Amino acid sequence: MEDKRNIIIAMLLAGLILFGWPFITAPFFPPAPPAAKEAPAAASANGPVADATGGAETAIGGDVTAAPASGKRLPLAAALKSSPRVIIETPKLKGSINLQGAKIDDLLLLAHREKLPKDSPPVRLFAPQSAAKSYFARFGWVGTGVVLPDANTLWTAAGAKLTPKTPVTLSWTNPAGQKFEIIFSIDENYLITAKQNFTNGAKAAAQITPFGLISRDGKSADIDSWNIHAGPMGVFNDAANYDWDYDDLDEAPNKEAAFKSTGGWIGFTDIYWLAAMIPDQKSAFDAKLRAGGGSYQAQTVSAKQNLVAPGQSFSQISRLFAGAKEVEVLDDYTKRLGITQLDYSIDWGWFWFIAIPFFWILHWLFGVFGNFGVAIIGLTIIVRLFMFPVAQRQFSSMAAMRVVQPKMKALQERYKDDKPKLQQEMMKLYKDEKVNPLAGCLPILLQMPILFALYKLLVLTIEMRHQPFALWIKDLSAPDPSAQIVFDLLGTGIMLPAFLAIGVLPILLGVTMWLMQKLNPQPMDEIQKQVFAIMPWFLMFIMAPFAAGLQLYWVVSNCISILQQKWLYSRHPILKQQAAKEAEEKAAT
Repeated sequence: MEDKRNIIIAMLLAGLILFGWPFITAPFFPPAPPAAKEAPAAASANGPVADATGGAETAIGGDVTAAPASGKRLPLAAALKSSPRVIIETPKLKGSINLQGAKIDDLLLLAHREKLPKDSPPVRLFAPQSAAKSYFARFGWVGTGVVLPDANTLWTAAGAKLTPKTPVTLSWTNPAGQKFEIIFSIDENYLITAKQNFTNGAKAAAQITPFGLISRDGKSADIDSWNIHAGPMGVFNDAANYDWDYDDLDEAPNKEAAFKSTGGWIGFTDIYWLAAMIPDQKSAFDAKLRAGGGSYQAQTVSAKQNLVAPGQSFSQISRLFAGAKEVEVLDDYTKRLGITQLDYSIDWGWFWFIAIPFFWILHWLFGVFGNFGVAIIGLTIIVRLFMFPVAQRQFSSMAAMRVVQPKMKALQERYKDDKPKLQQEMMKLYKDEKVNPLAGCLPILLQMPILFALYKLLVLTIEMRHQPFALWIKDLSAPDPSAQIVFDLLGTGIMLPAFLAIGVLPILLGVTMWLMQKLNPQPMDEIQKQVFAIMPWFLMFIMAPFAAGLQLYWVVSNCISILQQKWLYSRHPILKQQAAKEAEEKAAT
């Protein structure tokens, strides 16, 4: 009867693990994003996708309000030809500035493809206001006593191409003789600098304040979860703010969130891409996130109202980051230019102190081997070497547990009808033999932050995107595709659900975990024994949707653990004595 009850309990626990485990692990390890992703909320390189947000209107008092644009959406090619433009050309960016409204609304990221195939077009980040899925940035002014340029103003360009060596000046003069200039310069990565000049040629003083805004249509295609942020964000007063997502803005009073800061930035972050408006880092500014009509806006306005006398000028420098969240580039801007916590646009999470060193180790190993899968294997070896002293203590505890197992079985037989007495005697046995049954849990507890940090690294860093390993594994940031490949070769036309797409790496993960359990002392409790027996196969299903790089790390780590266990068991004095004693007893019989 006792055995039947244990079996029933084990089956219930197994069912709970099978159906409940994904809900428990989902907040910590969400499934990896699809391998082939294009820039969220932007037009594709080949045409339109959906409706776009409108431009912005300026209002007196240092505020910028968003208003959805009206009218029919144009195909991308037609939208790009509908107004005069200044070409943008750098090693990593290609696009243009729209002279109608001085909008930066056309950007391709040349170093990153939309999809895995090598002939896939580059990722499009920005698209024009008149096209579908618009996404753009604009610099302007708010103020009183002055006629201001707006989203429809046609600017004059002193130059046809913006490159790292050739800045371009846009200018416009209002009827009162007040001149506005935006001097654009760009570096070889993703940073555009805008120097906004105002010269008061009128007879009366003018109050003027520069602003910058980023406007996008629709939400990011990337999933925003509690531990991976994709959506509106900013850095205010030296603190990164990941608190707001698109739904929060839609539901907020007045559909907006306001911030005040000195130094920092505001914008929209996707998993791999970032558009950030960066005001002067030594000046106070007001910032807002806004929603309306399915569009979203991030804006900064200088907190200082500048009174410019007749014949006088005023200028201010702001920056726009628009590109891929490459770790080295973000770090360089943070350290060299003093842009406060721009590197925090990568949400490293709680275990950033593990994830960031892991990134640099992997980055270095990738430079050495030229293969990211090999770099992950190298990182695994380094981690296992670092944890070797802990593993040695674990194996010593396991060895001691193996030695006392016959005594524990004897106690179980003696006190099988007296559970409290059995527990008391077992605790006494552990104390007398200096055995800690929980010692084996320490490496597992240490492994969880490492797995979490590695997961973050594989999913969040653009450097890992589309990185191949060998054979069928073409993208280590995506799940192992071997099961789906087999189904495709069979011509079934079936698209496997994520948890059933069990490729080679998840199978190897289950097998290596099963082998590790065989080397460990078996639990005395039957329920635990049955649960542990099926755990490797449950993990095989659970890990199937995860990044192949994470699966590779776990498989290699398991293989190293198996080798460590065999080596340490073969050299452990207690086990050698036990083996000799068992041999003597066998010879005597």
